Amino acid sequence: MFVPSAVSLEWISRSPQQTQVLGAALGRLLQRGDVIGLQGELGAGKTTLVQGMAQGWQAQDSVTSPTFVLVNVYRRPDGAPFFHLDAYRLESTAEAEELDLDAFLAEGPLVIEWAERIALVLPPERLWVALEHGEGQTRRLRFSARGPRYEWLLKTLQETLLQTG
Repeated sequence: MFVPSAVSLEWISRSPQQTQVLGAALGRLLQRGDVIGLQGELGAGKTTLVQGMAQGWQAQDSVTSPTFVLVNVYRRPDGAPFFHLDAYRLESTAEAEELDLDAFLAEGPLVIEWAERIALVLPPERLWVALEHGEGQTRRLRFSARGPRYEWLLKTLQETLLQTG
């Protein structure tokens, strides 16, 4: 269930599978240079959403949380990369700057868990997803688009969700 808006979207997921379906719909829309920031407590569904996004991107690799390696790269059959960064262990924005996010963005989309920790070094135009625990397996996902590309992305995602019910 979701509430449509021009620059925001709210989605209530009733299960990890629903979160993955939403992620897959978003993943099919991603392209090189896209930045998706994920914010939420432990267990809020960030990695589950990324699993769906990578599936929609047609990544062949299994998705796991990159907490200890910082960045995982998942590739499609054509070799196009999907970057999955976990900023949880970063101590400062200087550490984030050392990662050379621009190099990732030049090659593929970048999805960042715990993005609020490095928000100052992220491009101002991006898609932001705040995930919250609900009752049981329920999760609330709030999407906010910043910039024309991400407004289009969110609008297209809304249309896709309306068509699929």
